[in-house]
Amino acid sequence: MNSLLRDSTPSALRAPRALLVLALLCAVTGCASAPVAPESRPEHVPVLFVHGTDAEPGSFFAMMDAFEEAGWPKERLHAVRLHPNNGQMPIEVMAYQIRGAAEGLRKRTGAERIDVVAFSQGTLSSRYWMQELGGQPRVRRFISISGPHHGTRAAYLKADPALVQMRPDSDFLRALNRSEKPLGDTEAWSFWTPLDSTVVPAESARFAGAQERTFVVLAHQMMLTSPAVISATVETLAQASSK
Repeated sequence: MNSLLRDSTPSALRAPRALLVLALLCAVTGCASAPVAPESRPEHVPVLFVHGTDAEPGSFFAMMDAFEEAGWPKERLHAVRLHPNNGQMPIEVMAYQIRGAAEGLRKRTGAERIDVVAFSQGTLSSRYWMQELGGQPRVRRFISISGPHHGTRAAYLKADPALVQMRPDSDFLRALNRSEKPLGDTEAWSFWTPLDSTVVPAESARFAGAQERTFVVLAHQMMLTSPAVISATVETLAQASSK
C-alpha cells in the first residue's frame, strides 16, 4: 500500500514544482524580504569656517557652495566674522570669538561635535580655542589650510600684536606647540602649498599630530579657491566618524 502512495514524479520535476508552490504561497500570504544594507552617506557634521588676517567670511563662499552641493544643509555651515581682522588684537581675542561662534553652531544644530576648517592666522586662533579654552572635545575634525604653525618671516613686516605672535619662535607659538599631540583625539589635517610666499618658510604650515597634504597652488590666498583643495576638504569631512 505504501508503495502506491509514493510520488512517482521524477525528482528532476519535483524541485520546480516545489518552487512554484512556494511562489504561490508568497503571493497569497506575503513573504518577509531580506534586509537591505543602508547606503553609506556623509554625516553632514556642522562645519565652522575661520578666516585669517585681513580676510572676511566671504573668503569661504566657494568652499561653502561645494559643501552645499555635496549635501550639507546650509544651516550646518557657518563662517565666523572675526573683529578686528587686521591683526591689531592678540590671537587670544580671536579665539574667544571662535568659541562663541562654535557654541552657537552646536546649539543651533544640536551637534555634540563640529568640524573646523581654518585658514592662515585663523588656524592659530582655532588651535588656541581648542587647546587653551577647552574647545578640543567639541571638535571632531580640524583642517588647517596654510596656517603659520611655526611662524612666518612675513610677520616681521608689521608690529601689530597678532603679527608679533606669528613670528618664528615667538612665545605664543612655543606654548602652542609644546605638546607632541596638541589636539588630543581630534583628527587633524594640514593642507599647504610649497609655493606659499605668505607663510615663509612654507613648511611652517606643518604641525605635530596632523596628517599632511600638499597642493601645487601658486599663492597663499588661492588655497581657498583651488578646486583640488576644496574637493579634498569636502571629501575629508564627508568620511564617516571612526568612533
